Amino acid sequence: MNRSVAGFDWDSGNIAKCQRHGVTLNEIEEALLRRTVAAPDMKHSADEQRFITIVRNSEGRPMFIAFTFRERDGLTFIRPVSARYMHKEEVLRYEKSARDAH
Repeated sequence: MNRSVAGFDWDSGNIAKCQRHGVTLNEIEEALLRRTVAAPDMKHSADEQRFITIVRNSEGRPMFIAFTFRERDGLTFIRPVSARYMHKEEVLRYEKSARDAH
């Protein structure tokens, strides 16, 4: 991401949803602070613009993360919406489509 962010916007709602699948908050923050490629999540962007990204954690495990940006006091914060580890079939499909795109 090329946007400058002041931090993360966490509360009980998104913490519970993100941790539901075993992903830690630290993994999510580390992943989203790296230069990642994010795509608009058109299916879930009715009320606010959401994005999705596929990124590997520090151990190399692929994760799917949905997030949005929140503005507060002139600063931009990343608000993770959900996060989960990807299933093997999803990883294979994603890697095949990435190879086919090149």
